[in-house]
Amino acid sequence: MSVSKVAERERLDPAFIRLALVLITGVLAVVFDTTVVNVALDTLARDLHVGVATVQWVTTGYLLALGMAVPVTGWLIHRLGGKRVWLCALALFLAGSVGASLAWDAPSLVAWRVVQGIGGGLMLPVLTTLLVQAAGGRSLGRVTALVTFPALLGPIFGPLLGGLIVQHTSWRWIFWVNVPFCVVGLLLAWRLMPAFPGTGRSRGRQTPELGAERQARNLPAAATEASEASQPAESRLDAAGLALASPGIAAIVYALAQVGADGGFGHPTVLVPLLGGLALLVAFTVRSTSIGDRALVDLRLLRVTSFSAATGLLFLSGFALYGAMLLVPLYFQQVRGQDPFAAGLLIAAQGVGVLASRGIAGRLTDRIGARPVTSAGLVVVALATVPFALATAHTPEWWLVAALVVRGIGLGAVTIPVMASAYLGLDRAAVPHASIITRTAQQIGGSFGTAVLAVALERTTFDAAFWWSIGFTVAAVVLARWLPNRPAQPSAP
Repeated sequence: MSVSKVAERERLDPAFIRLALVLITGVLAVVFDTTVVNVALDTLARDLHVGVATVQWVTTGYLLALGMAVPVTGWLIHRLGGKRVWLCALALFLAGSVGASLAWDAPSLVAWRVVQGIGGGLMLPVLTTLLVQAAGGRSLGRVTALVTFPALLGPIFGPLLGGLIVQHTSWRWIFWVNVPFCVVGLLLAWRLMPAFPGTGRSRGRQTPELGAERQARNLPAAATEASEASQPAESRLDAAGLALASPGIAAIVYALAQVGADGGFGHPTVLVPLLGGLALLVAFTVRSTSIGDRALVDLRLLRVTSFSAATGLLFLSGFALYGAMLLVPLYFQQVRGQDPFAAGLLIAAQGVGVLASRGIAGRLTDRIGARPVTSAGLVVVALATVPFALATAHTPEWWLVAALVVRGIGLGAVTIPVMASAYLGLDRAAVPHASIITRTAQQIGGSFGTAVLAVALERTTFDAAFWWSIGFTVAAVVLARWLPNRPAQPSAP
């Protein structure tokens, strides 16, 4: 096959680009909201006349609702179709944003944040599911670069936007900022999104192109078997599975959010919900494995080596990304004496690095495979964190900012190939299950990474906490050896 034909086959379809722009417009509201609100917590506590412990529920309630909503997205897509789920989720997030902006006290604000969390929890995995399904298994590296693009903008512009709003206007504008994205996103989705009907009700249904796709792309048998196993058995909701998974995820996220406030993992307010959440997820795992395709989330996908490795790496990325997002701004403020807005400007350097590498990381993933790109990115992240671990009072600030740019380049080279390899070889019906698993791994991993590094910082020093972050990044390098070592061949159109 000629190079021109290969390039034409791998080129992203204009209809796919249009769909991506529609979905990204809506999800930007979720991305910015998460980072903007964190900047305003101190102002919220003062204006609403509550303590830090109460106002923290503005963030905690949102995260709990988000975590509890994620497991049901696969069933909703199967039952209602992707477009309807997306429109409903975006409308929920819009209603929660307007309600939060009009909140009259702390409890009402927390309640509307829960509504936002439900909408956001549905939107994030639905975004990934619809784009990966629309791509049909082709050019997964570049597809993932588009999927992850909104998440990169939040850490760059969110803190800056939040700082400007809090400093110059009322905190209520933090939630009004979401409204234009939601309204425009709803209009575009209503007019331009295809129907994305549910995947059907028949038991054991197999798509006819699955065998041909496996031969064309030379996929391992385990991937095809897991994909076939994930064909939906019926449209009935696995209520027992939902009753185990959603509270289990919420309990773990809540426990990890309490680690920093309560001084470690051994405190009862941390240990009890953590153990309870783990017990619920273990019960969910046992039950889901036993009932197979009737489960809320088909965990048999974890039998695929590349998928389980990608899921583990997404969990560990919480230490490299979210944990460091805790350490770096605190370091610039507490050690370097910067104000929050200046610290946000300095941290934006890392986001610039991520944006710079995302395009080439996607193309390299499609050409040479996920393993070499991910391994190289993790090494870059680890090396670029070393200057912070070795920094002294005399270390030039420009050197640390340059390290953040390089660190961002490494992070961009990690996230994209890992996400792409998670969907390699999976059939259309398996994608919603994969989106739920990967999203849950990211959320719990981010909470766990933040909690561990918060405890390390409380009990040691900044340099020791940065060494912890470097250690977990090195551990991820070992795990990356189980990722695919060859590019995915595009399937026939």
